[in-house]
Amino acid sequence: MLPIVDTHQHLWDLGRFDLPWLAGMPTLNRNYLTSDYLAATEGLNVVKAIYMEVDVTPAQQVSEAEHLIELCAQADTNPTVGAVISGRPASAAFEAYIRRFAASPAIKGVRQVLHAPEAPQGLCLAPQYLQNMQLLGELGLRFDLCMRPSELSDGAKLAAQCPNTRFVVDHCGNADPYLVSGASSGDAAGDDPSWHDRQQWMDDIAALAALPNTICKISGIIARARPGWNASDLAPTVNHCLDSFGPDRVVFGGDWPVCTLGADATYRAWVEALTEIIADRSETARRKLLHDNAVAFYELE
Repeated sequence: MLPIVDTHQHLWDLGRFDLPWLAGMPTLNRNYLTSDYLAATEGLNVVKAIYMEVDVTPAQQVSEAEHLIELCAQADTNPTVGAVISGRPASAAFEAYIRRFAASPAIKGVRQVLHAPEAPQGLCLAPQYLQNMQLLGELGLRFDLCMRPSELSDGAKLAAQCPNTRFVVDHCGNADPYLVSGASSGDAAGDDPSWHDRQQWMDDIAALAALPNTICKISGIIARARPGWNASDLAPTVNHCLDSFGPDRVVFGGDWPVCTLGADATYRAWVEALTEIIADRSETARRKLLHDNAVAFYELE
C-alpha cells in the first residue's frame, strides 16, 4: 500500500474551541481528536497529515494557531506535521496576525472558507484581500481556495493577480459529483450555494489549472455521496481535476470527519474509492498524488 500524506485533516476539541457552524451539523457536533483520527485511518498507511483550520470563532484564531504549533512539535505521538490556519485577509489586522506566525515551520498557509454566508461573492478580489494574498507569497505561505463552485472564476482571477503566492483548490472546486457525471441535471440553482453548471465548473477548473501557482486537492466530494454510491459516481470529477492539473500538481485530502457526511462514507471508503479511480494510472502518478507532491509542496522533508 502506497504511503499517504493527508493534506486536509480536521481536529477539534469543543472544550477548547468554539465552532459556531457545528450548531447546524448535529452529526459532527462532538470532539474529534487525534486518537479518533488514528482510529479512522488505521491500516491505511497515512504517514503524515496537514491540519486544516476548522473555522473557529475569530476571537480564537490566535489560540488555534498556537495550539497547532504545539501539536506539530509532538511528532512522536501524532501524524500532524503542519497546519493551515484560519485568517481573515479582508481585515487590516491580518498582516500583523500572519506575521506573528509566518516564521514557524509548522504553519504552512491560511484559509478562509469563502462559501460561508458571511463571505459575499467577490470578497477575495477586494483590494485589501489582494494585498494580503500577495503578502502570503512574500512570506512563503499558501492559501486554500474553498469557495462556491459557481465562483471559481474569482479564484482564478485572484491567483492570476498574486503570481508569487501558491494556491490550493480545495475539494475539487467543491464540485457536486452528480452534476459533473450527468446523474443530476442541475437545471436550476434554487437556494443551494453548492449548485453549479457542469461546463462552467469544468472550464473554471481548467482556467485555474492553467495558472502555474495553483494545485488541486482531491478531497471533499465523498461528503456529497448518496445512498448506494460507488467510485464511478465520483470518477468524472476526480479525473477532470487530475487531467487538468497534471500528475505534479495534485494532492490527496481526507477531509475527515466532514467526509463522513456522505452516505455510508468513512475515511477508508474514500481512500478505497479513490484507489479504484486511479488504478489505471502509473504507480509514479499515484505515488505523487497520495504522497510525494504533498511532501514537496508543504516542504515536509
